[in-house]
Amino acid sequence: MGPVTDEAADFADAAEFATAHTVLRAVVGRPAHGLGDVPDDELKRRAVFVPPTELFWEFEKPPETVAGPGLDLVAWELEPFCRSALAADPDALELLGSPLVESATRLGDELRDLTVAFLSQRVADAYRRATATDYARAAAAMAAGGTPRWGAVADVIRLLTVGERMLRTGRLDLDLSADRELLTAVAAGELPWTEAQAWVESLRDRSAEAVLRSPLPAVPNVPAVRSWLRSVRRRRLAHQ
Repeated sequence: MGPVTDEAADFADAAEFATAHTVLRAVVGRPAHGLGDVPDDELKRRAVFVPPTELFWEFEKPPETVAGPGLDLVAWELEPFCRSALAADPDALELLGSPLVESATRLGDELRDLTVAFLSQRVADAYRRATATDYARAAAAMAAGGTPRWGAVADVIRLLTVGERMLRTGRLDLDLSADRELLTAVAAGELPWTEAQAWVESLRDRSAEAVLRSPLPAVPNVPAVRSWLRSVRRRRLAHQ
């Protein structure tokens, strides 16, 4: 148990700790959705890390999340990640669906293969909540005669599109390349607000309708995720 105690004491450097135990890391955001490249300093990455199981027996537990400078990297410990993905958190599902995987261990591959167990009709509420604040702020800015944050408006449309498609098809598909020109115009403030607003409202309405006949289950497959998480904890005993 000596090495475990030493490592537990090193949690102060959370980013280094998370990196050392990362099982999955991928680029998210515009590039992951087929919407074009972004400058290196604007790239966003998400990751999942799995500490050795013995560390959870210490008084000081491993961190649940780790955020890098400027939020260019956000990493979840496996269990909090699973909780977030089961709740249909868009950030967590985006990591599972990103085609731009930078690194994946065997556990990372297994996590991605488990994606279908996380998907459910919870997507409808989760994606609406995740976009509600930015959309309300944009509408308020326009009502006051100001200018909304057009990049945030584009993100609202991006998320709602992915969510509506998931509800309709039952699949997690981030590819929005077909809408690239229009979404780029929104982000640049080149699309009239009335058209952007109509797009958002249409997506909201279509999502509400899609829930009624969605191939997704009402709730995610919690038993499958729980069983896999337990298997990971067992395999990570003694750093295995």
